[in-house]
Amino acid sequence: MKSKNYTGHICMLIASTAWGLMSPIGKDVMSTEITALSLATFRMVGAALCFWIASLFTKREEVKPHDLMLLFFAALFAIVFNQGMYIFGLSLTSPIDASIITTTAPIATLILAAIFLHEPITGKKLGGVFLGAIGALIMIIGSNSTNGTHNSNALGDFLCFIAQVSFAAYLTFFKGLASKYHPITCMKWMFTYAAICFIPFSYSEVSAIPFTEISARTWGETAFVVVGATFMTFLLLMNAQKVLRPTVLSMYNYTQPIVASIVSVLIGIGTFGWTKGVAVVLVFAGVYLVTQSKSRAQMLKEMEEKGS
Repeated sequence: MKSKNYTGHICMLIASTAWGLMSPIGKDVMSTEITALSLATFRMVGAALCFWIASLFTKREEVKPHDLMLLFFAALFAIVFNQGMYIFGLSLTSPIDASIITTTAPIATLILAAIFLHEPITGKKLGGVFLGAIGALIMIIGSNSTNGTHNSNALGDFLCFIAQVSFAAYLTFFKGLASKYHPITCMKWMFTYAAICFIPFSYSEVSAIPFTEISARTWGETAFVVVGATFMTFLLLMNAQKVLRPTVLSMYNYTQPIVASIVSVLIGIGTFGWTKGVAVVLVFAGVYLVTQSKSRAQMLKEMEEKGS
């Protein structure tokens, strides 16, 4: 079981790295003729196509009608509301604000899991969540002061926040689907539902894009958003959901500002001082504390052993 947990952590680390890169790359794409609504549609339609193609190389699974309905609601929370709201929010606010707001996802997940799954809020779990939040905020604020730019927008910030709460709800309520079906089976249906929801609202904008005038760089960045930051990340997420608790999964949101900071250093537009080093330590210490906290199942088992 421990080896499976390690695999889940590796999956989430890779996925979070790609999501961390998506914020600045997506912002750059949306500075061209490709609007926020168009980019969200590309993500959903493109990922749906990728998952249907991938399903041709996996064993065919029959999905029960009841579970198809659950997959529809999972698509609403994990994709339509999460991705749609986030991309709209990112188009209105700054990448810094969007990054700061992603730190609310673990807190929202912690609260929802406690209320609906009766997961205990232990000292380690609570301490880990807030330790990671402090580290992420140090990293983000440090980057903000270095860059010297900050174009916030209240509506954009609010939409990014709704996106985090929506994803927290998905992690809390739909874990069972990840254990019941192959990740590709779940995702091909979820992204198909999401695409169906978005196309009627985005068709006019997508059809108005001057495709022949889009640069190769923009197409490359769009391809990364669709394939790297959507198809691959959600495949990794579904694999991690099988073995990791919702709060642990959401803790990886804290690694996204680290990724953005490291990339800015590598391309020569940022620096990496001791404060950022402290921030990295705090984030990973927070993730470690949450992984070491006891789940509800573990506590119940200990109580049974003591009683017997």
